Amino acid sequence: MSAPSLIFWLIFVLPLVGLLFWVMKQDKRKGITGLIVLALTVIIAIVYMYVRTGGK
Repeated sequence: MSAPSLIFWLIFVLPLVGLLFWVMKQDKRKGITGLIVLALTVIIAIVYMYVRTGGK
């Protein structure tokens, strides 16, 4: 990965995922469903990014 990509991940993606994880854990009724949705979103985003960039 290039430096701008790493900067994007460190500044935007990781804090966003952490915040979403914390918010979903606060919801006792639907916490598991939210975590599954978050995991699927992250996995789909990573696969999409890999396919679009050709693994570069």
